Amino acid sequence: MMIWFFIVVVAYLFGALSNVGDKFLLGSKRISSAPVYAFYIGVFGLGAFILAPFGLSVPNGNIMLLCLLSGALFLAGITFLYFAIERAEASRVVPVFGAIIPIVSFFLAAIFGIEKLTVMQIFGVALLIFGGLLISFDLPLKLGKRKFFSGFYHACVAGFIVAIAYLMFKHISNYEPSFVTWYVWTRVGGLFGAGGILLVPSWRKMIFNSFSFMKKNKKHAAKTGGIFLGNKIIGGTSTLMLNYAIKLGSVTLINSLVSLQYVFVLAIVAMLSRTRAHIFQEKLLFWDWAQKIAAIGIIAIGMFFIY
Repeated sequence: MMIWFFIVVVAYLFGALSNVGDKFLLGSKRISSAPVYAFYIGVFGLGAFILAPFGLSVPNGNIMLLCLLSGALFLAGITFLYFAIERAEASRVVPVFGAIIPIVSFFLAAIFGIEKLTVMQIFGVALLIFGGLLISFDLPLKLGKRKFFSGFYHACVAGFIVAIAYLMFKHISNYEPSFVTWYVWTRVGGLFGAGGILLVPSWRKMIFNSFSFMKKNKKHAAKTGGIFLGNKIIGGTSTLMLNYAIKLGSVTLINSLVSLQYVFVLAIVAMLSRTRAHIFQEKLLFWDWAQKIAAIGIIAIGMFFIY
């Protein structure tokens, strides 16, 4: 029985809820921009220290360096993801982001010999990727028309960076037996990533302006802060579960199963877009649904071959 599989399913459900929360906060401009959002994510990542009593220790120098670097890379990746979510529909951004991750993971894992998959599992990965991309594009594709949605390239860059971070997490877990240790120190790496955001003058100005805004609008800031905190608890739980699953199973297979998150995102935003269309921007025409349902069917077949 692959326990990691069931952990991943729940993790991607929480991840979908967090993605929708991200879109709400950015789309409604409760949080002004992607860099501001990512900065606070990096800072609040230090909440992982609540796990310290469960086995936190200081690893050797090489592992510590990898933890900090991978954590900073992960934050850089999700910063690009937030840029994409800010510009486009969540049900388009998340599939492209998720499709890039297993592609990069598969090729890098094969090149560096991190793990090996069976032919059937490779076929399943291909179906999951194809199904994820099918959700993202308008069919039929027409010459002379813009084929990629706004934020597409940000989503691709985000997927590439996060895939590298996940592979580093897997490598670290092979040498550091304490999950709590490497998980917490990678969150500290995220704090360094947040510091990197401050190095960009325009982003630093937006972050400092957010401090001033919170002081002047305490009631609004408190409500937004509550939504942000609740969303990050959900997102943090998703990340924690995914990191633990990576320790137990194949990073390529786990990343491929992100297609589940597309399905969850699609279902959630379909409901919310009826009352919050100005934020979620989702299309609900018959052929859009037909295309997305077909993609979900392909994803289900892919999951069968992986499991």
